[in-house]
This record gives sequence, C-alpha cells and structure tokens, in this order.
Amino acid sequence: MNKRSYDSEQVRRDVLREAEALFSRKGYNATSISDISKAAGHSKGHIYYHFKSKEELFVALAQQTIRSWGERWAERTGACGTAVDKVYAIADFVMDNYQQDLLKAGQELAAHPDVQPSTLQALYGLAATPVAAYRSIIAEGMDAGLFSKDDPDRLSMLLGAWLGGLNVFVNTLDQELLRSLYRETAKMFVKAVAAPGHDDDHTPEAGPQV
Repeated sequence: MNKRSYDSEQVRRDVLREAEALFSRKGYNATSISDISKAAGHSKGHIYYHFKSKEELFVALAQQTIRSWGERWAERTGACGTAVDKVYAIADFVMDNYQQDLLKAGQELAAHPDVQPSTLQALYGLAATPVAAYRSIIAEGMDAGLFSKDDPDRLSMLLGAWLGGLNVFVNTLDQELLRSLYRETAKMFVKAVAAPGHDDDHTPEAGPQV
C-alpha cells in the first residue's frame, strides 16, 4: 500500500472515530461536519472525499459498529459450550455491548423528515447481525436436541425483543441488578424452548465482560 492510500485510510479512521464520540455525546442533529472536521483534525473536503454527507457518514459508522459487534461475539462464542451456554452468554454480551447514545443518534436521523429511504433501509438492516446470532444459537440448540423443534426465525425475533426491551435500562439501573435481569430473561427463554428432558435449572456463571 502506498503512502497516499495509507493516509487516506487513516483520515477515514480518524473521521469515524471522532464522529462516533460526537454523535454519542451531542446526538445526530447537533453534530455538524464542521464539528467532526475540527475534532478529527482534517478538512471538510477530506471528509466529503470519503462521505458524501453527514447522513452517509453516520450510516458508515453504524455499519462499522455492528460489524465490530458481530466480530466480538464470534470471538466470545469460542469460550461457550452448548447452545444453552450461548443463550446466557449472548444475554451478557448484549448488555455489555449496547451503545445507547449512538442508537439515540440513529433514531434522530431516522426521524428526520428529509432522511433518504436508502438510509432508513440501511439503519433498519443493522438488526440483521444480532438476529442472525440469535438464530444461529437457536438452530444449534435444535440440532443438538436441547431445544424443541420450532421456527428459528420466529424465536430469534422473540429473543431479540426480550433482550432489547432491557436495553433501555442500561444507563439507569444498577448494573448488578440489570445483569440479573438479562440472565433471568435468558433463563426464561431457555425454559420456554427446551426440549423434553432438557428443561432443568442449569444456569452458567456470567462470563467475562467484553
């Protein structure tokens, strides 16, 4: 890679890093390209070279964030045993990796009257990564005979809704209490889908925070 292309990629990384901090702290509407330019130490022209608009920049940031989520979860699964263990592990993981402030910024963008349809499609599509993770766990449990045969797509959406409902409390509840609620949700889900003979009360210890 030559120096010019390397510098270009560094600019992009700088812009995304500072944009994430600003969007998380100030929200989408209150953050300007000028703010990002100043924080990143790069001209607005350099930013527009990589991103046609603030909207496009936010979408790129959101997609980068969810890719990182998926990569970190893939690493975490290596320390898990059965599909039951993975249900508890992903409950912990969702709590530890929920970025409420950035999500709020995304909601601001989605509610903007001039938002592009392609942007909305991209933002709504972000949910595919965690839902795919839930589906993989559920399908694994069914294949292993731990979970009753059912529609894994339907169950993955239900699990996502249960865990997602707790996300709103990430910054308001005591963390120990909140973790117990995530794990209670995992326990209820496992009991609800358990195959006959596999509906015991086994609850794995909480894994490391990632």
